[in-house]
Amino acid sequence: MADQSIPKARTSLDEGTGSDDSTALGGISRRRLLGTAGATGLVLGAAGGAVGYTARPATATPLTSLGADRAMFHGKHQPGITQGLQARGHIIAFDLAAGAGRKEAAALLRRWSETAQRLMAGEPAAHDDTDVARDAGPSALTITFGFGHSFFGRTGLDKQRPIALDPLPDFSSDHLDKARSNGDLWVQIGANDALVAFHALRAIQKDAVGAAHVRWQMNGFNRTPGATAHPMTARNLMGQIDGTRNPKPSDTDFDQRIFVPVSGSNDPAWMANGSYAVVRRIRMLLDTWEKLSVKEQENVIGRRKSDGAPLSGGTETTELNLEKTDSRGNLVVPLNAHARITRPDQNGGAAMLRRPFSYHDGFDADGVPDAGLLFICWQADPLRGFVTVQRKLDRGDALSQFIRHEASGLFAVPGGAAQGEYVGQKLLEA
Repeated sequence: MADQSIPKARTSLDEGTGSDDSTALGGISRRRLLGTAGATGLVLGAAGGAVGYTARPATATPLTSLGADRAMFHGKHQPGITQGLQARGHIIAFDLAAGAGRKEAAALLRRWSETAQRLMAGEPAAHDDTDVARDAGPSALTITFGFGHSFFGRTGLDKQRPIALDPLPDFSSDHLDKARSNGDLWVQIGANDALVAFHALRAIQKDAVGAAHVRWQMNGFNRTPGATAHPMTARNLMGQIDGTRNPKPSDTDFDQRIFVPVSGSNDPAWMANGSYAVVRRIRMLLDTWEKLSVKEQENVIGRRKSDGAPLSGGTETTELNLEKTDSRGNLVVPLNAHARITRPDQNGGAAMLRRPFSYHDGFDADGVPDAGLLFICWQADPLRGFVTVQRKLDRGDALSQFIRHEASGLFAVPGGAAQGEYVGQKLLEA
């Protein structure tokens, strides 16, 4: 990356925005880009909304300003949870090296936190930077760290393992590859530039050498901010608008549903302001799905494909009318429609903040695309969030015949690090 004396980049809404006018890229230096990129573009941050809920300025983000967007490393919560969807993502799980324990894990989290702080600020890694992202700004980079169930036994911290981290139950749609599931440590990387994201992935992997080794790694993508005429909810690889009913930070019970409280819960103290991430690699059986007519696809989902509006009428954000019938007396939104089954009010109020990436890993020998969703959801309690909803989906979701869960993980993601701290310090130095 470039030198470390660059001006402060434009930040997400909850940190304030810069006031300079945006400039065309035109081969300008990274220093000039970060100093002159404007604040008129779309900023996806905690105050603007979660996945599918964004700030809505009059115009879309100029692509030349994307590099200046910056998320903060230090804070109440870790980055990469409430920020909006990013164009490129990597998720990676590590197992601690043979003989490595609590001391080595603490040193690794300290290195990772330093690296994350520097890269998210648009600075090079402290040691052996690869220069992959030398010419780019922070590009809304976020790096998030979590602990798997097995981490606590490996580090002698069994008594600090949260009850909520108990293994997920089996589901009927599971065809799980154990080699690509779980792990001692988990890292989520997201950015609006592919090279910035890869640079972070490489830096995190290099930091782990000697302390942990890669268990599995997956790559994902979303639509680039500014690619549409106006900000809108993302589409998945089935062509469906995905994320309409996501919880919003403006909801009065958002923190209660997504983050572990400081007190009054069964979670250990070190998880205060943290969250639990359920990670699922969900393969979409696209050849089968694409044989359906648009009307058949809409009945499976319960929403119009064109604009995401419920089949009962209105716009994307209109509440589903689950009782509405057609002229023949049939329910307009089928009983097994995905949108009906996943509604929080149909699941005891269960809610998850979904923040996924699509993926495409080529084709099978018979030409079938290996593509789908890297499903990542956040909640204060996975038993009340993901498990509650997935059990109901197991009992009759119309979408289930077109998808297959091929990998899975559950990770405890502690709260954000304060200035001078590293992620997980309250656990590892308790």
